[in-house]
Amino acid sequence: MEPRVDFISLGVRNVPESRAFYVDGLGWPVHREVAGEVLFIQVNNGLVLSLWDVRQMQAEAITGPPVGVPSITLSHNVGSPGEVDRIMAEAAEAGAAIIAEPVTKPWGGYTGYFADPDGFRWEVAYNPTWGVDDAGRVTV
Repeated sequence: MEPRVDFISLGVRNVPESRAFYVDGLGWPVHREVAGEVLFIQVNNGLVLSLWDVRQMQAEAITGPPVGVPSITLSHNVGSPGEVDRIMAEAAEAGAAIIAEPVTKPWGGYTGYFADPDGFRWEVAYNPTWGVDDAGRVTV
């Protein structure tokens, strides 16, 4: 199996509320949508974020309801500490809960965390060693 992620699906409690956060609040463009059921947002080269009604997701994946805070962090890397601050402010304006204000980390980066309406954690990070070459390979 090739090491690759093409799709990230988040089971959300309320698709219209998640749409309001990601599309109206953060300004992310809709790729495809089935109103009230699922929303697809292309977030990177070959990568789609799916915001899917959690009940439908559980039925298809044959899982029970989640307990507590979802155990996943999605990271959004940017080019400077100033961009981290700007994006954290945009997220707060869109209705995100700020989980951790941005701080400089011992490893040299600068990161903060917010949660979307369903509690999914987003890290907004400046990592001075992060890079992506023309072929899409990551260096850290």
